[in-house]
Order: sequence, then structure tokens, then C-alpha cells
Amino acid sequence: MPSDITTNPVKALFVDHPASVDETYFQHMGVALRFAFWLGLAAMAALVHAMIPGACEKTASRIIRRLHDRMSNRG
Repeated sequence: MPSDITTNPVKALFVDHPASVDETYFQHMGVALRFAFWLGLAAMAALVHAMIPGACEKTASRIIRRLHDRMSNRG
């Protein structure tokens, strides 16, 4: 159950959600940063594909599918 942000805003913003997926703040940060990196790479592949349709034909969708699988199998 999420905490009431008015009673303990620090805990609500930095501790509750990571704890809900069995992670510490820094573990959660690492996971989120890795996701951000791969999402950025997928975005770049999609941009390349938009300009050169024969390039990176399945790269972005493959990355997104892999990220979805990882996210679905978490805490």
C-alpha cells in the first residue's frame, strides 16, 4: 500500500516504490537507468529506420519486446 505523501514525503518518493519490487533505492535506480539506456537505443534505431527504411528493421521492436519481458517478470 502506498504511503501518504503528506505524512512522510521522503519515504513515499524514494523508498516505497523500490520496496514494492524488492529493491533498494540504488538497485531500483540501476534498473531504471538500464531501461532508459535501452529505450534511448531503441529510439535511435527507430529514427535511423525512419530515414533509411532498410536499416534497423527490427531493432527497436526487438529491444522493446526484451524490455517488456524483463519488466513483466519483476517483483
